[in-house]
Parts: sequence; C-alpha cells; structure tokens
Amino acid sequence: MQSTLVSFPDGALTGEGEVLLVDQTAAIVVVDATPFHPVDHTWPDQPGDSGAITVGDVQVSVTEAVMAAISDEGALAVGSDIPVKRGGEGWTWMVGHRTEGAIPADIAVGASVTLTVDADRRASLSRGHTACHLASLALDAALADLWRKEIGTDPLGNPDFEGKANQSSRIHADGSVDEYRLGKSLRKAGFDSEGFAATLAERETRINDTLAGWVAAAGASRIDVDGPSIIDRRTWRCTLPEGEVGFLCGGTHVRSLAEFSSIRVALDLSDPQLLVMTTTVTPA
Repeated sequence: MQSTLVSFPDGALTGEGEVLLVDQTAAIVVVDATPFHPVDHTWPDQPGDSGAITVGDVQVSVTEAVMAAISDEGALAVGSDIPVKRGGEGWTWMVGHRTEGAIPADIAVGASVTLTVDADRRASLSRGHTACHLASLALDAALADLWRKEIGTDPLGNPDFEGKANQSSRIHADGSVDEYRLGKSLRKAGFDSEGFAATLAERETRINDTLAGWVAAAGASRIDVDGPSIIDRRTWRCTLPEGEVGFLCGGTHVRSLAEFSSIRVALDLSDPQLLVMTTTVTPA
C-alpha cells in the first residue's frame, strides 16, 4: 500500500479512486487517490474538506477528511490517535474520509468510486487560509520596530514575530483566529511588549492598510509541490508588491488575491500576556 495521491494542491474538487480500506467502526474510507484535503493531526489549523463518495447510484456523505496512517503491522490510526508525526517511518500515510453513518456495502475494498468535495466550503476555507498567512506577514511588518534584538526574519525580511510567538492558529470559513504568547521569553528575545500595548490601535491600522494594498494589487497565489502524495512537501507562494513570498504549508489557498474584496484584522490584548488576532475576509 502506497501513500494517498492528492490533487487538492491543484484546486481539484472531484476525482476517481479505488477503495483500499473500509473501517466501519471508525467510519473511515481510504482510497488510493483523492481531491479531499485532510485536517493535519499535528497542526490542525485548517479543517478537512467535506463532500461525498459515490459508486453507481449509492452515495455516502463525507463529514471531514482526516489524516490516517497504517503501521507496518497493519494497525490503522486516525487523526489525533496517530502516534507519530506525518512521514514517520514504519507507517503508510493516507487520507481518511470520515463518513456520516454506516458505510454502504457498495463502497467496499476494490470498488472504483467518485469523490466530490463541497466546493463552497473549500473556497471559503482557502480564502481563510490565504488571509491568515497574509495577516501574519502584515503583523510582522507592523511590529518590526518593536524589536531590540536581532531575531530570525519572515519571507519579507521582517522580524519573525509570527514564528516566535504564535501558539495556535484556527482557520474557518472566510477567516482565522491566531493567538500569540507575549510572555517573559518574548521579552527576553527583545520584544517591547509595553510599547506594543501602548500603540495597539496604531498597529492594527498599519496591518489593515498593508492588507488593503496587497488585496488591491491582486497578486497570484499558488501551491508548489515536491510530489503527488499526501506526505510530499507543499509550499504556498504569493506575489506581493514587495516580491514573491512563500511558506511551507499543507493547506489549500486561493488562486489570486483578486478573490478578496477585503481582508481585515482586529487585535485583542485584553490579556496582556496573550494577543488574539482575528482575521476576517470579505470575498470579491
């Protein structure tokens, strides 16, 4: 058994596959190839795709695509129950399709099936994910003058606040919520937390002005892949006025920033130790 071949990096919403495994207890169907994007079990920022699997006149709803892994001994692990990181040795890495209710007998090992992704949900999650990355870059730029020491830089050459402080990221339809820890370790790294708190509204305005300029430029966005399987590395790239940027990223994204009417953020520092950035998309 080989790792699942995936076509979602190219924007595919439909595909054909052969059923490799059916687990009624876990309500999971595994196929050899799929257009479904699965939620990552180690960094579950973007939810998995939903949709349907069809064979002939029989259809079953897919509530969410998830990561699955089969050990060399034949044991199936799904999602958070997977005991190793993606790509770990001794495991074959698959996309599992979690179904709603019992899996019909027609969807059996060896069957050829059609897989269809919910297009509207995919599009809204893709907008949310691209906006999340753009907001993080704009945040880094808006906070660049608050660093007293040299730290690593982001793809635009600004001090990498995102990489240093982000503790969680949750993408949803047309938006995201990111949390950043502003603790003692960040201050020791040279970040002026007090100066940030005193200028919070100004920083938010800077971020939104930057995002407005990037949306207006309507640059191209794409996913580059190192190979066709779920464990091959994928990189999101986007053209901005400052140049092309890129992040290692396993999610889905828009094809162009012209798909946005606007991207805006709101910064919340109600807890002085925790910055919450809420990003909201208005589709074009």
